[in-house]
Amino acid sequence: MTNNDLAAHDLAAYNKELARRGFAEVAAGNFDVLRTLLHDDFVEHSPGNPSGKEAFIEFIAESPFASAGLELARIIADEEYVVVHYRMTVPGELRGTAVVDIFRMVEGKMVEHWDVVQAVPDPEQIPHGMF
Repeated sequence: MTNNDLAAHDLAAYNKELARRGFAEVAAGNFDVLRTLLHDDFVEHSPGNPSGKEAFIEFIAESPFASAGLELARIIADEEYVVVHYRMTVPGELRGTAVVDIFRMVEGKMVEHWDVVQAVPDPEQIPHGMF
C-alpha cells in the first residue's frame, strides 16, 4: 500500500466513523448532532428537501423521519463519499422503508446529500431480503 493509499484508507475510515456516530445520534433523536456534521452551505439533491444546514435540520426535525425507528444495515465509505443503508419505520408501518443516503464529505463535513427511498415489499417478493 502506498502512502497515498494509506491516506485514502485513513480518510475513508474517518468518514465512515463520522457517519456511524452521526447515525447513532440521529437514531436516538439527537438532531443537534447534525449541526456538527453538516457544512454551512449544505446542498440537498432530494426533491422537496431544502438545502442549507439550518433549513435541512429544521425540515428533518419536523418530518416523519423524526419519529421513525432507524435500523442500520451498512455503511460504505471512501475518501469522498459515505453511503448509509438502513430501514426506516415510522409509527404504524408494518415493513418500513429501505433508505440509502449518499453524502459527499469535505474536511469532516457533509456537503452534499442524495438519497434513494423504497418501500419494503412483502417478504415473498424479496426472497433474499433487502438488508
